[in-house]
Amino acid sequence: MASVTDLLDLRDERPRPRPPRRRGRVLGVLFLVLLLSALAVAAVTVGGKVVDALTGSDAADFDGAGSGEAVVQIEPGDTAGDVADTLLEKGVVASRAAFFEVAASDPRATRLQPGFYQLRLKMSAASAFELLLDPAARLVGRVTVPEGRNVEQTLQILADNSDIPLADYEAAAQDPAALGLPDYARGQLEGFLFPATYEIEPGSTATDVLTLMVKRFEQAAETVGLEEGAQRLGLTPYDVVIVASLIEREVKHDDEYGKVSRVVYNRLEQGIPLGIDAAIAFGVGKNAGEPLTRSDLAKDTPYENRRKTGLPPTPIASPGEATLKGALEPVDGDILYYVLATKDGRSFFTNDYNAFLRQRDKSRAEGVF
Repeated sequence: MASVTDLLDLRDERPRPRPPRRRGRVLGVLFLVLLLSALAVAAVTVGGKVVDALTGSDAADFDGAGSGEAVVQIEPGDTAGDVADTLLEKGVVASRAAFFEVAASDPRATRLQPGFYQLRLKMSAASAFELLLDPAARLVGRVTVPEGRNVEQTLQILADNSDIPLADYEAAAQDPAALGLPDYARGQLEGFLFPATYEIEPGSTATDVLTLMVKRFEQAAETVGLEEGAQRLGLTPYDVVIVASLIEREVKHDDEYGKVSRVVYNRLEQGIPLGIDAAIAFGVGKNAGEPLTRSDLAKDTPYENRRKTGLPPTPIASPGEATLKGALEPVDGDILYYVLATKDGRSFFTNDYNAFLRQRDKSRAEGVF
């Protein structure tokens, strides 16, 4: 067997190739330069279309900001490639590759949000990308529903701030089973249209909007631990929503939410009527804060609670997250009474009926109510 040294020796004895001729080397370099030049020239622009002859990729692009209008939807979960496909299909960009290259090279691409956008036809990929990042290009109907509004008021607010007619909202509200209400809602929509700011996308139906509001309620309920908290209090989640709605219509300051919920629970436990005028107002079709007449107070509605004991049969408004939390976290104590004490909405709390009467008379004399 030959040794490593033998192999080296044999290799050294092989004929060595002659060095290449200088003329051939020059011709080879010249040929390569000409080839590269030809390929560079092959990247030509025809009607705004750039063809890369080296890679064969199509990097078509338009010039400028475009013209006309095009509504484009980015759906949840869309990748940059998906968005590029949509833009190409809608005639916004000249090629998928042009937009994808822009998006792939810009870290702001992670900020692209689902929704509908007003773009233009025949835009450069860079212009389209910038417009998709511009909040002003997003097509939404923005509506804010404040806390403490009942279903009737909420539907009117939605109709006034969207392209969906009030009749459509009213029809959708008549079919609460289609809105995804939690089981403990007992098929009642009142109290479950969560107060928040909503963006209503083009093409949304009344059912879509109300379903979104119910889902938002469920998110808040999960955040505050509604079901678990209700169980700790010995109540149903529905009972807690009712209490939260009473607080929402009665109390102006969030540091008093837990005090009012304590009054409610103490009165329920002792079989004392709640005496909450906001519930009476709801029962007679008035808004909280509207003066109640003797006739209003005499009406025997399910929401009358100066003579009847127990909770109203339904929530009287949509509570927010803070009042849901207040209903779940009553303060400790034996307070049974409260009355408005200041013009900025502060209340006086006591467990002494005579002290309550004195403060009530004082508040009246001072024009608090």
